[in-house]
Amino acid sequence: MSLKTAYPKTMEKLQNEEIDEIRKLIVVDENYDDIDSDEFDVFDPSEYNYLVYITQRLQDVLGKEKLEKLIERLDEAEEFQSFYANEIDMYGVMTAMENEEKIAQTILTKVEEILS
Repeated sequence: MSLKTAYPKTMEKLQNEEIDEIRKLIVVDENYDDIDSDEFDVFDPSEYNYLVYITQRLQDVLGKEKLEKLIERLDEAEEFQSFYANEIDMYGVMTAMENEEKIAQTILTKVEEILS
């Protein structure tokens, strides 16, 4: 399924850009014990098993007000046992989902709801 089909409101806001990978909008990486990482101090892997970064592209689509609304929705989302927004674009999540793409899709679905 294409991103345009799955997330029409979001993709419409990216008018002139051809985005074919969800990672160009939301980056999700597993959080693991890495004592050299700056994120380790903020996002303890035992509390947040994934790190989420909202790219500048998607930040521009949402704007500050809708980004704050996204944070609220993610904090309330049943898919995440724990959620922490260290910055407006960087989050830690604890979830049973074991697939970075599925997590990104869940977040992008929340974005789509906000834009509707």
